Amino acid sequence: MITYTGKTVFNGIAIGKIAVFKKKDKQVKRHHIEDTDKEWMRFNKAKDAAIEQLKNLYDKAVAEVGSDGAAIFEVHQMMLEDMDYLDSVKNIIDTQSVNAEYAVAVTADNFYHIFASMEDAYMKERAADVKDISERVLTILSGEVSDNVLTKEPSIILADDLAPSETVQLDKSKVLAFVTVHGSTNSHTAILARTMNIPALINVLMEDYEELNGKLAIVDGFTGTLYIDPDQSTYENMKEKQEDDRKKKELLKELKDKENITIDGQRIDLFANIGSTGDLASVIQNDAGGIGLFRSEFLYLEKDHYPTEEEQFKAYKMVAENMAGKKVIIRTLDIGADKQVDYFNLEREENPAMGYRAIRICLDRTEIFKTQLRALLRASAYGNLAVMYPMIISLEEVLEVKKIVEEVKRELDAEKLPYKNIEQGIMIETPGAALISDILAQEVDFFSIGTNDLTQYTLAIDRQNTKLEKHYDPHHPAILRFIKMIADNAHQAGIWVGICGELAADSSLTETFLKMKIDELSVSPSYIYPLRKKIRETDVSKL
Repeated sequence: MITYTGKTVFNGIAIGKIAVFKKKDKQVKRHHIEDTDKEWMRFNKAKDAAIEQLKNLYDKAVAEVGSDGAAIFEVHQMMLEDMDYLDSVKNIIDTQSVNAEYAVAVTADNFYHIFASMEDAYMKERAADVKDISERVLTILSGEVSDNVLTKEPSIILADDLAPSETVQLDKSKVLAFVTVHGSTNSHTAILARTMNIPALINVLMEDYEELNGKLAIVDGFTGTLYIDPDQSTYENMKEKQEDDRKKKELLKELKDKENITIDGQRIDLFANIGSTGDLASVIQNDAGGIGLFRSEFLYLEKDHYPTEEEQFKAYKMVAENMAGKKVIIRTLDIGADKQVDYFNLEREENPAMGYRAIRICLDRTEIFKTQLRALLRASAYGNLAVMYPMIISLEEVLEVKKIVEEVKRELDAEKLPYKNIEQGIMIETPGAALISDILAQEVDFFSIGTNDLTQYTLAIDRQNTKLEKHYDPHHPAILRFIKMIADNAHQAGIWVGICGELAADSSLTETFLKMKIDELSVSPSYIYPLRKKIRETDVSKL
């Protein structure tokens, strides 16, 4: 038996034979071309075909893993339209009189090294994306047909790394787990694996891994271990662990329709985070009490134009109707930082996480903001909608937002369009907002604590920088003190407070949050049942 260790992307136990995923080596040869205009047209035809493929991949990914996981294929479409990329290909074709394949290969190599040498972890990830889109164009130019059939039986997929497009095209019924030699926990492939609920390990350092094809293996996503040719004792222990995990998941389903109430009678709401209407099935299946975070920016990310009032209205109305009276909290546009939309024409920033983003854009480009508010208010007539505003740092911002909301209401009144007076809340995700939360609480109906950004800003750590993972501590006493302060200030003002960041799903802190009297936790749908179990087994009075 051989044992390897790596980083866990998603837990669980998988037992089966290994299927090694080998990328086809594209041997690109340089040819002299007489008619460079014709060659440029040939490239553009291949590029357009690649974009069409990516659109189909996006639709497939939305159906299988939701809009969050599918967003990368829109990023890839935008990268293929990037003028720097296109200018490089055209320049090589024109100045060197060479074939499109060679120009694409050189451009891909140059851009890969540029991105790979960057300090920012998010930008480093784009290096793999450049390779992925370029290989897609090369495949089309060469007339090859992609073949993603690895095996006829369910297997553990082992690869040096996997591009998002390779991941989503695999036959999910044949994938037991993912194991890659390289990769990052922040990569889009890792995000897809988590969304697909498939055990996955990355950074499993090994040599000659291609020789492991066909061997029996076990992936232990709980410990980050890969066993090759396991001995009988290990095999039996892992089978037992796998069965225990399956039984636990089945038992959790017995909690359907049960209250989120502790032994001593303290109640808390368990809501779901979603990115699009496509996530509603998972919300209902996991018995969420409502939606605590609808990331409305994905309506913008999935389009090549500003979504119209009607387009937004239909989406918000659908969610409100489907949730049948349960609360739906829609976060207004949170574009900027790592969520870029080409048609917004945002300038490149040295430090985008602290730059022009979220409510700052909305208060600057009020027509975009008012369009969204009109759609939200109109949809409120069809259910129980609430709205919250991200990245608030001052009382002045809150007052300005409320003034704009009142303007929109007057417009709707004049047009005789129905709406409800919905709850308005703000996200507390900066130290500044936390410190003045007693003042802010006087002007809003609720707080939602965004622990991802609150941790990043409080500890001065880029949460996407893999070099800083050991320093990124969401359990840091400063974070917990901020949460306690925010909760106390909210309750003193008579408003409720929730948590919608990753920390909400951290069961090791559930008792702490109950002790702080947090009113609501909003998490990915699959975490609802485990948290409900934890809550129902807790006696706050004895903590």
